[in-house]
Amino acid sequence: MDIRQLEYFLAIVDQGGFNRAASALYLSQPALSQTVQALERDLGSPLFHRIGRRAVLTEAGKALIEPARAAVRSLETARAGVAAVHELREGRLDVAAMPSQAVEPLTSMVSAFSSRWPGVAVVIKAAFTPQDVIDMVRTGAVELGLLAASGPLPHKEVASHLVGEQRFVLVVPPDPDGPFPGRRSVDCQELGGQRLIVGQRGTGMRAYMDELLESGISFAIAAETEHRVAILPLVLAGVGLAVVTESWRAMAERSGARVLDIEPKNTLTIGLISRRTGLSPAAEAFLSTALPAETNQ
Repeated sequence: MDIRQLEYFLAIVDQGGFNRAASALYLSQPALSQTVQALERDLGSPLFHRIGRRAVLTEAGKALIEPARAAVRSLETARAGVAAVHELREGRLDVAAMPSQAVEPLTSMVSAFSSRWPGVAVVIKAAFTPQDVIDMVRTGAVELGLLAASGPLPHKEVASHLVGEQRFVLVVPPDPDGPFPGRRSVDCQELGGQRLIVGQRGTGMRAYMDELLESGISFAIAAETEHRVAILPLVLAGVGLAVVTESWRAMAERSGARVLDIEPKNTLTIGLISRRTGLSPAAEAFLSTALPAETNQ
């Protein structure tokens, strides 16, 4: 067994099949299949059920994912350690982020990091719930994760670094004849009777909306979307209003929408999470840049 075989195995898992993995690796499918077959012989167990063009993980394949990621990550850490001798002139850092936090504060974090270490590529991967972020960090799919939590930051399986808070705001169309003309804030009770665009369950934004419903504030759901980037266009098209986090304010206002504070103030806690040990020099540098006066949870 060698690290290349594990990298090819993980590519099939992450890409969802042999064809896509071969394309991503710039390999022919027969070459990829032969490598995986050699790995299966070494392990003495099939890793995939071949069903037509589909590749479904066997129980042995599922068991291999986490140790394979750990092995690949260890090699990447070793390579990055060598690069650190040359002041991080090259390398890669994988970061998972929830959509709203990918807008901000991640943009500012990456900008500050890249200005100091332009040779290190920051690869941002999508995660839609806090648990998604935690799982990606815990299993080694990424080194760092940025999430928003409605309660305390997680600390059992990962190290948490407090970034700050983001309050909820209401995004409304620019139409002067629309709701709340001339207003800079709105009471949460005034959301009753409105048509609102909501995100998927499991997110802090959706949890806040569910809390409003449970408190007796009744509103109509005009649209429900897993694609956070669709929220602003839907608002501008007049489909409904949207409760989002403060990170969207600048982008929404540049697009012509109005952004109103929601009272009473309700916030999400923003945190950067990492593994407790074994971080690459790039991850350590990112943390030191993003959190000059961090508070660990």
